[in-house]
Amino acid sequence: MASPANAAAAASPESICGSGFARITGGTQPVKTSSGRRYGTVYLLYNRSNGYNCVVTIKSSFVGTKTPVSAELTVMPKPIKDTKQDPTVRRDKGNFKSYAGPVKYWAEGRCVKFWGTIKPLGHDPAVASGGRQKWGNCG
Repeated sequence: MASPANAAAAASPESICGSGFARITGGTQPVKTSSGRRYGTVYLLYNRSNGYNCVVTIKSSFVGTKTPVSAELTVMPKPIKDTKQDPTVRRDKGNFKSYAGPVKYWAEGRCVKFWGTIKPLGHDPAVASGGRQKWGNCG
């Protein structure tokens, strides 16, 4: 599901997700507080050779300090006539120094959503979040 390992500084979402993964259109979203403070970026990548998506949330604030970070991928199953299906949700969350993820799941031909959060420690209650909550990348 998700790797707990966390390098001190992540070079790129591609290096975290691994060989064959590339950023997709609309797959780079800021992770911001409601007041607009940006704490990082959430990325959605796709591997054409195996049909997997990958989500990573990379911190740009509080790097090197373990703070609550999450990366989430939601995949809609292929529709089956007259059958309601629940989406599959995969998530990596915990206290990380630089990023959460990679969260990978097979999604060839399926619609996906992605989301990331970053919360500072201490007295600052502001949680930053971002991603896409509408279904997309349905090819």
